[in-house]
Amino acid sequence: MEDLKPLFSDACCEPLYIAGPCSAESREQLLAAARGVAAAEVSVLRAGVWKPRTKPGSFEGIGSKALEWLAEAKREYGLRVITEVATPEHLEQVLKAGLDGVWIGARTTTNPFAMQQIADALRGVDNAVIVKNPVIPDVDLWVGAIERIYNSGIRRLAAVHRGFGTHQTTPYRNAPHWSVPIELHRRIPTMSILSDPSHIGGRRDLVAQLSQQALDLGFSGLMIECHPRPEEALSDAAQQITPDTLSKLIATLKLRRTPAGNDALGDFRLHIDTIDSRIIELLAERMDVAREIGEYKRQHGMAVVQHDRYNELLLAAEAKAEAMSISKKFVNQIFSAIHEESVRQQLDVGKE
Repeated sequence: MEDLKPLFSDACCEPLYIAGPCSAESREQLLAAARGVAAAEVSVLRAGVWKPRTKPGSFEGIGSKALEWLAEAKREYGLRVITEVATPEHLEQVLKAGLDGVWIGARTTTNPFAMQQIADALRGVDNAVIVKNPVIPDVDLWVGAIERIYNSGIRRLAAVHRGFGTHQTTPYRNAPHWSVPIELHRRIPTMSILSDPSHIGGRRDLVAQLSQQALDLGFSGLMIECHPRPEEALSDAAQQITPDTLSKLIATLKLRRTPAGNDALGDFRLHIDTIDSRIIELLAERMDVAREIGEYKRQHGMAVVQHDRYNELLLAAEAKAEAMSISKKFVNQIFSAIHEESVRQQLDVGKE
C-alpha cells in the first residue's frame, strides 16, 4: 500500500485530531459541538448518525436527517466532517450529503460480508475511509477489512484502534491490546493509525492518559468523543468530554518521536511497552481468579495456603522457563512474589 494518500489534503500533518459527539442528537447540540471542536483547533468533526447499539430500544441515532446538520457544520465552521456507515445505503446518503469521509465501526469490520458490500459501493469514490479494529483482537481480520477497502480503489485510508471486547476485569471499557495495532503498523507501515481513547477507556477521566500513551506509542493521531453537555448525552455519556476539556487536553499532549537514525531502537521500545502492558493485564486477571478461589475456600472452610499446590506450580514454571532459556532463579523470584500477592488477595476476601 505504498500509494496511500493523507486522509484530508489540509490535515496531513501529525498528529491528526478528530473530535465530536458520539451521536448527532439535535441541530443545536451538533452545531454547538462543531463550534467547540473548531475553537479547539481540531479540523475534523465526527458524529454518529446511525448508531449500532448492543440492546434494542437504546438510542440508535437520528438517521439521515442528521446529515443535514453535519453538512451545515461543515459550511459554518470550515470543518472536515465524517460519520459512521454500516451499509451501502448509508454510504450513498453520506456521499449525497457531501460529507468528507466515513468510518467503519468495529462490529462491521468483524463481518467480511458487510465489508465487501461497502467496498463494492466505494468503487470510484475518493473520500476518506477509516476502518476501526474488529471487536476481537484479530489483526488478520483487521488487515483483511482494510485490504477490501484498498482493493476498491480507496487511497485516503486509515485505521482506528478503539480497543477490544473482553470478559476480563480491566480498568477499561475495551482492552487496549496495544500489540495488535503495533502489529498492524508493522504489516502496513505506510498507513496512518489513530487511537480512540474514548472507546478504550469508557470514562472521560481516562481519556487524557490514554491519549498521551497512544502518541507515545507512535500513533498518527486521535479520535476523541466531545459533547457540549456530556452528562446529557443520549449515548456513551460517561466517555465524552467537553470542548473546553478537549482544548486543554490538546494543549498538554506531547508528541515524542524517535530521533532520526534510531527507528529500530524505537520499534524495540514500543514492543517492550506493549509486552509490559500485557503483563499487567494478565496479572490483574490472575488476581481476579485468586479472589474467586479465596471466596471458594472461605465458603468451604479451607486453608488459604495449599503448599503442595504451590510447589507443583513452581516446579512446572521452572521447567518451562528452563526450556525457554530463562533463569530458573528469576522465575522462582517472580512466582514467589505473585504467590505472596495471591495469598494477600485471598486473605482479604470477606473482609468489610
